[in-house]
Amino acid sequence: MALTSKITPYNADWPNQYRLEASQLTPVLGSALVDIHHVGSTAIPGLAAKPEIDVLAVVENIAHVEDWTNDLTLMGYRRGGDLSEGHLFFKRDADGVRTHKLHVCTTGHPKIGEMLGFRDLLRLNREVRDEYQALKIQLERDNIAGIAQYLEGKAPFILSVLKRIEST
Repeated sequence: MALTSKITPYNADWPNQYRLEASQLTPVLGSALVDIHHVGSTAIPGLAAKPEIDVLAVVENIAHVEDWTNDLTLMGYRRGGDLSEGHLFFKRDADGVRTHKLHVCTTGHPKIGEMLGFRDLLRLNREVRDEYQALKIQLERDNIAGIAQYLEGKAPFILSVLKRIEST
């Protein structure tokens, strides 16, 4: 079973794609928006990745989620399941292939620090980045059950990196 998209070599245009998306998302989230970040593998120079731009939007509260959902639907997003309390998820596909993922987290949510910490460590540590890349490519090659299997396979590595961050 295929992943949401195929892992490809790093594309130097991914940061530009993020900036464009962030500029379009900022007015949608309005005054609740505290900060917006490029996260996920496309935010890590040199890392092969599924070419899906991951955006983390930090908001004061989610009181306007219905308005956001309506506006995001007009942008081609659809609501995914909430990943936890205070962590909303939206996704956008083009021609059946995932292109964007939007994580909306309330200020202080623990996922904010995890996503930014993981991204920053991989940006700084080539050895860890290369190890993660090799794992992702192997998981894609061995995948028979789709994205859930892929995510499950990455989880122990990500947890080990997050524990490393916590201990420093």
